[in-house]
Amino acid sequence: MKAIVLEEFGGADRLKLAQLPTPSPGPSEVQIQIAYAAVNPVDWKIREGRLKNRVPHEFPLIPGWDATGTISAVGKNVRRFKVGDSVFAYCRKPTIKWGTYAEYICYEADNVAFKPAALSFAQAAAIPLAGLTAWQSLFDSAQLKKGEIVLIHAGAGGVGSLAIQFAKLAGACVLTTASESNHAYVKQLGADIVIDYKQQNALESIKALYPKGIDVVFDTVGGETQKKSFELLKEGGRLVSIVEPPDNSLSEAHHAKGLYVFVTPNGGELQHISDLIQQGKVGPIQIQELPLEKASEAQEKNQKGQSKGKIVLKIR
Repeated sequence: MKAIVLEEFGGADRLKLAQLPTPSPGPSEVQIQIAYAAVNPVDWKIREGRLKNRVPHEFPLIPGWDATGTISAVGKNVRRFKVGDSVFAYCRKPTIKWGTYAEYICYEADNVAFKPAALSFAQAAAIPLAGLTAWQSLFDSAQLKKGEIVLIHAGAGGVGSLAIQFAKLAGACVLTTASESNHAYVKQLGADIVIDYKQQNALESIKALYPKGIDVVFDTVGGETQKKSFELLKEGGRLVSIVEPPDNSLSEAHHAKGLYVFVTPNGGELQHISDLIQQGKVGPIQIQELPLEKASEAQEKNQKGQSKGKIVLKIR
């Protein structure tokens, strides 16, 4: 099969197109013939070796954790799926080696979901990792409830685009930060208040609007933004980050909870998200398509950030 391969840590130039043996599914796995794979920040972080002390790596490795495509084979114990089913999945394995920048992947059937028919394969590829990240952060971790006020940093990004929709659907008041060019986009997604982080002091603006504090901050930026965001929370508020674990001393000083999420594959939650999309309650996020052969360019674009939606790689 055709795949993008990384043989050592380094820059985007380390990504090479190669031919590898096509994997066969184990008893509880399905083989997915991949149509599109999405590009996520974790992909270039893996390439640069930033996760080497957290997750086992084995070279040569194929990057990519998002996939959509068609079931092309099933393991002997799989009953839910059959050959020809359209599916999508967040394909993170215990060892980083077999990723989704490839024509095929074999993955545990329990972590796979049916693709919403309302989306194209390209649109669906952008959903699994970002969708599960937003869902697990807002609901499993921060326990966001109806009527609460939530700030979602970087609402125009892949995770932010879905987090806004999920939070609005749950009945929360949604604040988000975005550059002026993305204001119309995030308002269309459901944001109640949009603050231009480039043109004004976003945190001071939110303090002025909500002097008693807000309930939840969803941090997708980290660094100083995360630290200063504690100042926005009311007593008992929650800050959940997907970038880095929050400082415990800041949590204690502001009488708030600091939470960290490293998204976990979950076929049940992904199927629920798929159903919400199929029902028209959650819409697709904006995508930019590039061919698999331009994986290096795609990762470089993603690494520069400030993009709207997500980049997806066309495999076939």
